[in-house]
Amino acid sequence: MLKQQQARLNAILDSRGHGGIAVILEGRDTAGKSSTIRELTHYLNPALYSVHLSRKPSKSTMKNWLGYWGKRMPAANQIVFYDRSWYSRAMVQRLNGWCSEKQYHNFLRDHKAWENAQGLRFIKFWLSITEDEQRARIERRKKSPLTYWKFSENDENALSYYDRMTLLKERVIDSDWHVIDYNDKKSGIVDLATRLCDVLDS
Repeated sequence: MLKQQQARLNAILDSRGHGGIAVILEGRDTAGKSSTIRELTHYLNPALYSVHLSRKPSKSTMKNWLGYWGKRMPAANQIVFYDRSWYSRAMVQRLNGWCSEKQYHNFLRDHKAWENAQGLRFIKFWLSITEDEQRARIERRKKSPLTYWKFSENDENALSYYDRMTLLKERVIDSDWHVIDYNDKKSGIVDLATRLCDVLDS
């Protein structure tokens, strides 16, 4: 089923010209953003896409948040997958106190108009997992010889922030977003790939 959608995505992107497409994946720690992007791009022509991974921003980036992201938008006929995005300001940064009150509220005020000014197609996904599932994944990550290196202090704190993250994400995750059940990651990836193809094909 996944391979069918991977092939479908290949065909969609290869068969038509299109403007730039920004595919945003947001979700809690361990939700499955990185692994989903790996599957979505596994068979894609490298010339047609790029991946932008969220990193700890510099002080200058924090001061010009949307300007920073404006330089990382897809070119014409390119699709960019964002493993976290500018929405980090409204969720992860706010949650951890990394941005100021003013920066947070300015983002809530400005981000919609900023997106509209980009002249791009935005397709947004929230990967949804329960608190119990997140706890189980964090414990597996800590103990796994393959993924232990991904475990961080942020992961440890994530569970104590679960309810607060819910409140923050509900302020920005609106009808523009596709909310995908990721408690079962394998079926979640298939569902997301299917929805992405459906949107691109519409």
